[in-house]
Amino acid sequence: MYRYHALGGASLLVLGSALSLTPSIAEAQTALPAVTVDAPRATTARPAARKPAVRASARTQARPPSANPARSASLTAGITPSVARALLYQAPTGQTETTIDRSQWDNRPAVTVADVLRESPGISVKQGNGPRDIGISIRGSNARNGFGIRNLVIFDDGFPVTQPDGLSRSDLIDPRAYGAIDVIRGPSSALYGNYATGGALNFRTRPGGTIDGVEYGVDGGSFGYLNNYLAAGKKVGNFEYSLFASDARGDGFIGNSWFNTQTVNFLGTLHATPDDRFTVKFINNNLDTRLPLRYRLDQFYLNPFQRGCTTGGNAAPGCATVTLNKNGFNTAAGTDVETAVQAGLGRTDRRTIVGGRWEHDFDNTTTWRNQFVFDDRNISQPTGGTSAIGDFPSYNYMSDVTKRGEIFGLESTTYFGAFYNTLTASSDSRFVMPGGNATLGRLQSNTWSDTTNYGVRAREELKLTPQLTAIAGIGWETTHLKGINSAYNYGTSPVPNPIITPTIADRQFQNTAPELALLYKLNPEWLFRARVATGYGTPQIGNLFVLSDGTPGNNTQLQTQKNLGYDLGFDWTPNSALKFSATGFYEFFRNELVSQATPVAGVSYMFNAPRSEHRGVELAADWKFYPGWRFTAAYTYLDQFYTEYTEDIRSQGAGGTVFSFNRAGNKIPGISPHELTARLGYEQMWGPLAGLGAFVEVQWKDSFHMDNANLQKAPGYELVNLNVHYNTDLQSDYFKSLSMYVEVRNVFDRTYVASANNIGNSVTAGVQGLSNTGSIYAGSPRAFMAGMRLAFK
Repeated sequence: MYRYHALGGASLLVLGSALSLTPSIAEAQTALPAVTVDAPRATTARPAARKPAVRASARTQARPPSANPARSASLTAGITPSVARALLYQAPTGQTETTIDRSQWDNRPAVTVADVLRESPGISVKQGNGPRDIGISIRGSNARNGFGIRNLVIFDDGFPVTQPDGLSRSDLIDPRAYGAIDVIRGPSSALYGNYATGGALNFRTRPGGTIDGVEYGVDGGSFGYLNNYLAAGKKVGNFEYSLFASDARGDGFIGNSWFNTQTVNFLGTLHATPDDRFTVKFINNNLDTRLPLRYRLDQFYLNPFQRGCTTGGNAAPGCATVTLNKNGFNTAAGTDVETAVQAGLGRTDRRTIVGGRWEHDFDNTTTWRNQFVFDDRNISQPTGGTSAIGDFPSYNYMSDVTKRGEIFGLESTTYFGAFYNTLTASSDSRFVMPGGNATLGRLQSNTWSDTTNYGVRAREELKLTPQLTAIAGIGWETTHLKGINSAYNYGTSPVPNPIITPTIADRQFQNTAPELALLYKLNPEWLFRARVATGYGTPQIGNLFVLSDGTPGNNTQLQTQKNLGYDLGFDWTPNSALKFSATGFYEFFRNELVSQATPVAGVSYMFNAPRSEHRGVELAADWKFYPGWRFTAAYTYLDQFYTEYTEDIRSQGAGGTVFSFNRAGNKIPGISPHELTARLGYEQMWGPLAGLGAFVEVQWKDSFHMDNANLQKAPGYELVNLNVHYNTDLQSDYFKSLSMYVEVRNVFDRTYVASANNIGNSVTAGVQGLSNTGSIYAGSPRAFMAGMRLAFK
């Protein structure tokens, strides 16, 4: 459920004290009365039952003298510094922001984060390489990436889960663990640093005091899907904890897509003294999944779910296949054409994150925070003709100070912080060979890499008038990429005597990101926002070693992508039944990093498009038009195109001719121009059927181009989902509540494209065409899902 609050006079300054990148989660989650859509939220005094009396007393005693005691009292009454900092972290002042509340997915089977994030405008999702590997895009930022998530920064309870190389993956996200998700849209590098060209996401787990006991739930349904999960939490004295664990598995609806994944997510906070808070975070995800091959559009139309694709030699029409070297290193012994089932393609990955945070209040207006995170990503991914194997441990440290007070008699919040993070890894790419179960051959390449980021951030907020607030921020960062890629070439000899060709990269990037914003509260109904901000994203080390034809080589000329964005929007809340938000944005990119598929299956090439423009409109509506009835909608319009870019393509064959094509004016591939999620629901609020509810949901995604030449489009789709649910409190010494739900997804059994990576263009006899690269995964056919959750005291 979306909740809205007006921005009042002194409340904005209190919000401003949240200029920290991460909140004190335990206090913030128990204190937050509501969340907002696309606007900072008003602050109200915390309920007496939730305000630590000892802490309030300590803060009163420690308060320094003030030239204006009445104003100081109004700014700090009922709100501790950590709570105020948490509020702004979730909705940075002046930023276009949406918070998705748990009530939007609590009464439905939430299989992946895609089921949740569609409730926010500006968000687009696509199926990745695994059951919960969802590509997440904000304003098209990640729509062109071949796997994982880039161009936005992700946090879990304020702890970063984007590694220093800018890569995030959503395998570790089980929506059942979370109470809310903050979606921050637009260039945000001034506050979040490298890779925040599209914005940021903050997933907030449920506070232990809210769980207050133990909950057990189970979801199940079509295609063998089953998810058993447990949530436990409590607040005892100065300590609060929440623990979530789940075991999910299924057969998949595409051939060779069964999966088995376990997730653990823990958050604990101790108020050791009135001035000191210690928070510990732990996340672990184990993933074992088989993986189908992506296929061309013509194969999708013939056989969308890859039925009958057991062996490559006797495969049904439309099956995708991969060519494997029989000896595991070259073609001297011949090749074999195999399907994904026959080869045993898949992923076996582990992700472990351990974090700690210490917050100290010097006085009632100044908070110092230190945070450290260890993040280890361990992968084994035979996803095609090769397998990626490696361990990617990273370390992230940050320290910042937030100070609230006055400047020239104006309410002020000042923030300053410094950070350092690093990732050092050695990864292999090995050939997959026949034999089943992803039998591995010899090395194709090895990459040693070191990625380091360090810098500082500063931010200032001034309340110019009771209605007008100005925000200014800036971030400076140095990124250092070092690496050696060793490519192994075995020639045509049957004896493995490889020629090893090293490519060395040593690049340093320095980037600065300023930001300015204004907020104007006309009256309780209207809030206006204006913002100009910048973002930047450096290449990933692996981008520096792949050429446009998919072969290893020197691509170290890549530059940092930068964008300058303008946002103008408003929030209209005429009454408690209607909330409406609208934002228009225009972003100018230079050296945009665009991922393009190559003729080599599973290998992508990164290039800089010199200039491009992204513009669009985001709308959100929440209308309770009659008791029990509610209509919500999230709509995004995107228009993104190259304004300066010439692509060079070599014709096939040895010594082929290079042809140049001007892409200026072409649509950027992967960007759907129209996306809409709308829901109409009813909740019975009284009588013997109280707690019974239902909704119908429509999802629409428009068709979009798949290649730079705009020769081929992935088809759009419209899906309809139906849900019936029931919630009731239980009068028992042991049980608190029971929730049950049934849902039919894709009611009309539409066959649609859930994921379409970019495909490259080719040249034959001087005429542009399409490369023979598989890029598509089909979406789920009609599926029946059901679940229940039982809460214990």
